[in-house]
Amino acid sequence: MSENGGGLRLPEFLSRGLFGRGLAGGRRQAELVAQARLSGPIPWVLAIMVALMTIAGAGGLALRNTAQAAAVELSGGITVQIVEARPEERSRQADAALALLRRVEGVRAAQLVPQDELDALVEPWLGTAAGEAADVPVPALIDARLAGSLAPARLAKLQEVLRKVAPGARVDAQSTWLKPVFGAIASLQWLSLALIVMLAFATGAAVLLAARTALGNNRDTIEIVHLLGGTDTQIARLFQRSIAIDAAWGAVGGFLAAVAAIFVLARSFSALQAGIVSGAALGLLDWAQLLLVPIVAVLVAMLTARWTVMRALRGML
Repeated sequence: MSENGGGLRLPEFLSRGLFGRGLAGGRRQAELVAQARLSGPIPWVLAIMVALMTIAGAGGLALRNTAQAAAVELSGGITVQIVEARPEERSRQADAALALLRRVEGVRAAQLVPQDELDALVEPWLGTAAGEAADVPVPALIDARLAGSLAPARLAKLQEVLRKVAPGARVDAQSTWLKPVFGAIASLQWLSLALIVMLAFATGAAVLLAARTALGNNRDTIEIVHLLGGTDTQIARLFQRSIAIDAAWGAVGGFLAAVAAIFVLARSFSALQAGIVSGAALGLLDWAQLLLVPIVAVLVAMLTARWTVMRALRGML
């Protein structure tokens, strides 16, 4: 040890980190905070927290992608229903409405939904003979795409025009059908964000408790280091480095476990082959955002450990 400004500096073997490098003759020095790697709670706590935050983040991103894909798919989409009990009259009105729609300005495309598709839609509820049953008439449907916004006034005017040739016509914007679904998706996105924030706070609390425990267990050693001239910043750096290494191991393990779980869930949902689910796939930008989760978790652990140690050391002596 050497003098510097009237005080003794922290020994080199302590300034290098929390774990001793070795004495002359090859003998290992005692650790400032004795702890075998991965034996403490920090790696396991970080692994669990990072895994849960990554899965929650992936769920939120998938829901966002689903909502965006559905909004694009339904943009400008309307459905014209021809509600008429008599099959011949229903068919006549559907043809007349389709011909008129194709002449209306602002209509980009319009087509009549085939009867077999309508029968397939109602088959789970009404059975295979629903389309032929006279007492259960299925409305004729026309799928159309309009340019511009679907304002209620515009839809009302279009319905008024169609009823001149098809009295049983009723115009609905396709996006209105899924408005409750979009609301539920938005709520689930906020829920996933709230879950991530709560898990981040829980991670910080776990690191805080671990740092306080380590300080309490090594109070005598820290006081000796203070007498040798070690500063609070040097001591805090030792704890910060140790917790950062443990947190990194835990964050990597938790992230890999979450990625495996996400791929398993993705395969399960892809088997549904539903249109609204197909747009939920995660892209490269989504994975880049998820990669920030373990990085931020390690930074939170490091900053929490440093703040906890520095605050405790100020009141120790």
